[in-house]
Amino acid sequence: MRAAVNRSYGPPSVVHIEDLPDPVPGPGEVLIAVGATTVNRTDCGLRGANPWLVRLFTGLRDPRDVVNGGEFAGQIAGLGTGVTQFEVGQRVFGYSEARLGAHATLLVMPADGPIAATPAGIDDHVAAASTEASHYALDTLRQAGVRRDHAVLVNGATGAIGSAAVQLLHGRGVHVTAVCETAHLDVVRALGADVVIDRSTTDFTADEHVYDIVFDAVGKSSFAACRRLLSPKGSYLSTDLGPWAQNPVLSVVTKVSPGRRAMMTIPPKRDRAFVELMAAEMAAGRFRPVIDRTFPLDEIVAAYEFVETGQKVGNVVIRIESAWRPASPVAAQ
Repeated sequence: MRAAVNRSYGPPSVVHIEDLPDPVPGPGEVLIAVGATTVNRTDCGLRGANPWLVRLFTGLRDPRDVVNGGEFAGQIAGLGTGVTQFEVGQRVFGYSEARLGAHATLLVMPADGPIAATPAGIDDHVAAASTEASHYALDTLRQAGVRRDHAVLVNGATGAIGSAAVQLLHGRGVHVTAVCETAHLDVVRALGADVVIDRSTTDFTADEHVYDIVFDAVGKSSFAACRRLLSPKGSYLSTDLGPWAQNPVLSVVTKVSPGRRAMMTIPPKRDRAFVELMAAEMAAGRFRPVIDRTFPLDEIVAAYEFVETGQKVGNVVIRIESAWRPASPVAAQ
């Protein structure tokens, strides 16, 4: 198989394409011919060991897993013994959390892991971008106890997490105020935002409205700056450490506070139930990941470089051409 490999930590240039032995599914596993994957902030952090503490989990000197990539979509190319819930040729998508390895033409996954049938009418590029950012967004909002009667402000509404949050909130009937750049106002309105604030001309932290939740989906604000926007028992949410790595500390300190609090969620564990939920959201037309650009696997270094500019809108997808073809394709379920 062909794969994007990084055998050392460093900038995007440490990644290169190699031919590796084809993986073989063991008992209870499936082999997937990958049609699309993504490059995101998580991939960048793992590749560059940023923050340094990442090395405690991925390898102190060099990465243990040399093929990066969590999100994927493609077709079942082989079945291990005992697998009955999938068929060869079936279109699937999901997230390779424990093993990574999605930046390759072939991927082995546990059949009972975070993998589900791709809905009819959803192509691999869309399905591949639907599992990481949306899970961060949904899990964060769930932990904060967001309700239909809440008013929520999303800062960074054009990022992968922010754009997912706007759609998921809108689909649940929550009133959403979104913050983005001038060039993307119409994009964010189309996602379902009730009010859009142009951050190029307006300081959203000076807004006169009060919110039950302020969700900083890009980690470029702070609890201190947003505190005045919160209702007396409101919450500031972030999936990022914060400008001074203060969010983990604030999450603990304000947890016992009777008033406003800060919350930083731990990356959620992805399971089949979540992937099936996102399949249902896409099938019902309530969610479509925003895709900025698509790169072929051979240009994955350029994809990493683009993601690290911080200018992407939504997701960056990697197109993968696999040599595997099914003898008799199975229609998506």
